[in-house]
Amino acid sequence: MSVTLDDVRAAASVLKGQVVETPFLHSRTLSEVTGAEVWLKFENHQFTASFKERGALNKLLSLTAAERERGVIACSAGNHAQGVAYHARRLGIPCVIVMPRHTPFVKVEQTRRHGAEVILHGEDFDAAKAFTLSLAADRRLTLVHPYDDEKVIAGQGTIALEMLAAQPSLDAMVIAIGGGGLIAGMATAAKALSPALEVIGVEADRFPSMYHALRGTTPAFGHSTIAEGIAVREPGRITRDMVRQLVSDIVLVEEGHIEQAIVMLLDIEKTVVEGAGAAGLAALLAAPERFRGRRVGLVLCGGNIDLLMLADIIERGMVRSGALARICVAVRDLPGALAKVASVIAEQNANIEEVHHQRAFTHLAAQHAELEVVLKCRNHDHVSEVVAALGAAGFDARLANFHD
Repeated sequence: MSVTLDDVRAAASVLKGQVVETPFLHSRTLSEVTGAEVWLKFENHQFTASFKERGALNKLLSLTAAERERGVIACSAGNHAQGVAYHARRLGIPCVIVMPRHTPFVKVEQTRRHGAEVILHGEDFDAAKAFTLSLAADRRLTLVHPYDDEKVIAGQGTIALEMLAAQPSLDAMVIAIGGGGLIAGMATAAKALSPALEVIGVEADRFPSMYHALRGTTPAFGHSTIAEGIAVREPGRITRDMVRQLVSDIVLVEEGHIEQAIVMLLDIEKTVVEGAGAAGLAALLAAPERFRGRRVGLVLCGGNIDLLMLADIIERGMVRSGALARICVAVRDLPGALAKVASVIAEQNANIEEVHHQRAFTHLAAQHAELEVVLKCRNHDHVSEVVAALGAAGFDARLANFHD
């Protein structure tokens, strides 16, 4: 094995006091919801809101004096970039970060704010990666790989040490997989300390690279995922071998379960996570029977999510829970009809968020209209009560949350 428990313990020693020893807390409510005993590791509480700091710093601290003086380079459009840039500045190490040209401006500026020289190059990550390797050779910079590096893997493994120190009797750890650095490091420590503990990986079903790499099959990739932090097309060479030996299974989760997990963590735990950070909980929501009755540790591995995306996910979550509903009501196109519909809705103590009055684009007969009403309700039962009350008042009403 290329990384050992001693390597992870050595990383923990050098990282002590330089990264946050994040909370590992039991969630009573999520345990009730999923049927498992759920414990959460809040890596979104790191300074750059991601576990990536651990591996990046462990790598930086391993450099020789000459390597530090020449500087480091990394290719990343997200959390790894910020982790490397932040700790390189702390240590006085020159740092270059290469990002694809179309990286969102906010990520570019966050990385620059940490003192890195940011170079935008290439139309996608693969092109940026190729340029990074070339530039590293030209400028004699040390590459800090996001996952396929023994020092980086050992640094990520320190999370498992902290989890097992707080809760030694965990039955399973459910860990997101991108390139595999996090799960490889954590599995190394976890299986050495607790051989019976099961380590289970999670990938977005749109980017199942490690899942297929271990099976020798060819993956089909989607265009995007809200879990962009684990949207990796080619897992690491080192990490692939480690995952094959240490991880019992890989679960693929759909976008809907990831969205649901983000909203639940915000609503229940009052914590913001990105898509990758919600992947572990998404796995529990997708297959609760697999984890029922077991003591499960989840890593909330990152909290860097675009606020506009978060707003969209919250709104979609409200639709799923019945807190937001869209109903269509057929009415005679006469004065007072809209007021009567509003009155019935008010009597059911629902709140009208939006109304669209449609005369032309409808299959209803002339002199009729269709009202599309968006409501704030308590839950799905409350929505059904509103629809039933409109029916009792003589209106043809139906739930229409999704367009046909």
